[in-house]
Amino acid sequence: MVGPGRPKLVLFGSSMVQTSFKVGGWGSIFADLYTRKADVKLRGYSGWNTRMALKVLDQVFPKGAAVQPSLVIVNFGGDDATNPHPSGLGAHVPLLEYIDNMRKIIMHLKSLSDRTRIICLSSPPVNEAKVREIFGNMFDDQARTNENCRVYSEALVKLCQEMNVEAINLWTAIREKDDWANAYLTDGIHLSAEGSKVVVEEILKTLKNVKWEPSLYWLSIAPEFREDSPYYPVNLDGKTTGNVSVNISSWQRQWLSI
Repeated sequence: MVGPGRPKLVLFGSSMVQTSFKVGGWGSIFADLYTRKADVKLRGYSGWNTRMALKVLDQVFPKGAAVQPSLVIVNFGGDDATNPHPSGLGAHVPLLEYIDNMRKIIMHLKSLSDRTRIICLSSPPVNEAKVREIFGNMFDDQARTNENCRVYSEALVKLCQEMNVEAINLWTAIREKDDWANAYLTDGIHLSAEGSKVVVEEILKTLKNVKWEPSLYWLSIAPEFREDSPYYPVNLDGKTTGNVSVNISSWQRQWLSI
């Protein structure tokens, strides 16, 4: 482990998490905001459903680890919500089993430490026409539909309310823009750079408003090694230096109002 210790923030989920560190992805934006403040770790597994997540839960989040996450952002459900394939193969997980699996995942994460916080992200909507345009009839027997994504999203939010866990309904948040289907999705399933901004905004709003101690909101965490130094750039007065450790970059300023 590289020291000194910082809060560990883990992104855990399927393809929406695995692809989140691409340029303009919500994970990369999130990690940039926490530069010098927390370590954002990616644990994304494209194509995975909750059955697969449960099998590795103890390996990804061992209970005996010396340092436990301060925050885990969980996103499973898009693959679970696909239609069942006639062969019995594929990612589909029935709704009741999906909720039971998510309950087990949440319970495991809660058991890691008293200070491990959890935010669950539901699956976003899909642009069904775009999926067919790009993939043809490849997914006809295992299609993602907006209706299924809505049902699974609402069920997840209800579960989180019962378990006193923060939840973000991305199916609802993404659809607030009139042209969401083209503006927020690339291939009809995965998020564009603009869609990623919606995810970041929803996460930051949650972190700012929730009553957690200590706060995990990015502006509430002090940067590491923030002491003044004579080695920083000299100010115009020629006598003092400017402490750049507290600078907010120009590309980060759009998030100051959240």
